Amino acid sequence: MAIAHARIGTARYLTSIRTGGDLKHALTADEPDRLGGADAGPAPFDLLVSALGACTAITLTMYAEKKGWPLEGLDVRLEYLGGETPPRIERILVPAGPLDDAQRARLADIAERTPVTLAIKNGVPVHTTLRSD
Repeated sequence: MAIAHARIGTARYLTSIRTGGDLKHALTADEPDRLGGADAGPAPFDLLVSALGACTAITLTMYAEKKGWPLEGLDVRLEYLGGETPPRIERILVPAGPLDDAQRARLADIAERTPVTLAIKNGVPVHTTLRSD
């Protein structure tokens, strides 16, 4: 289970986020200057592609470890192209280490089925409740 708590106050668009078990990890989100923010943290779609990148890197590393493959590192480069119809995410994998072509192809195949990839591709229903505190 993943949890997060986002809070915005009087500073325009500056959002504090607490996440993880016991909400112990702190993040800051904001909008860039061009959208009226102070660019004090990543914008929401930057956080989305960051989550996808982290999930991809971790999942592929776990898979390579399980198989005993010589994956020495992995760069995952992502770009959200929201102005396109339909919007899409471009993901580029750059594995390091003496992997053969079949291992590299398998990593690309596994990347298409990481948990966050599937959540984005399949869509996750969001149920919203309004309450007073």
